[in-house]
Amino acid sequence: TMFLVGLSGGIASGKSTVVAVLQEVGCAVIDADVIAREVVQPHSKAHRHIVRCFGTEILSENGEINREALGNIIFSQPEKRQLLNCITHPEIQKEMLKQILKYFLLGYRYVILDIPLLFETNRLTKFMKYTILVYCDPPTQLSRLMKRNGLSQAQAEARIASQLPLDEKRKLATHVIDNSGDWESTRQQVLRLHARLEDSLDFLWARLVLGTAVVGFGGLVYLLLRHFSS
Repeated sequence: TMFLVGLSGGIASGKSTVVAVLQEVGCAVIDADVIAREVVQPHSKAHRHIVRCFGTEILSENGEINREALGNIIFSQPEKRQLLNCITHPEIQKEMLKQILKYFLLGYRYVILDIPLLFETNRLTKFMKYTILVYCDPPTQLSRLMKRNGLSQAQAEARIASQLPLDEKRKLATHVIDNSGDWESTRQQVLRLHARLEDSLDFLWARLVLGTAVVGFGGLVYLLLRHFSS
């Protein structure tokens, strides 16, 4: 009854800036990256599987997975990256479904799924009514990544090359937020898009039908409770 909006970008394209504005206006945002950290906590099924496949050298002293050490492996070895995805993606998707259900019950108009590799994996796009790409021009992306992560140009280029180029993703997205400029320009683009999505009449008929059904079901439950308590 509500619709899903996929949000993605590229490394250092400024997706977190866009998410901050969306949260500022009260949007429901499900962050796949946050969930990805949660599902690999020590003693979880995914954590045990990752350690078996990648070895204990990827662990920090407290037993948590060292994301930088693991990242160094998967960025240089595509087959290792695919293996990690096979371990973590099912767990991430289960948790995302739980959160979608929560926002559905709370009556949100739409839910944004913040998925960094939305266009690379391409498995989830079919569930999205719309997709949003946070874009910035390649030189800006490279400069931001080098500055943010303290990487050499070669290291930054290798990390960018591990993802689908932003210009390719741009062709796949239904909406594009250009984050090449200043913060206020990006913010205004996000506010305009949010207004369009909020005003959308997609699935309105289904929401009305569901609301009627929920009220009817609630009344039935009330009558049954009265019957059994009397």
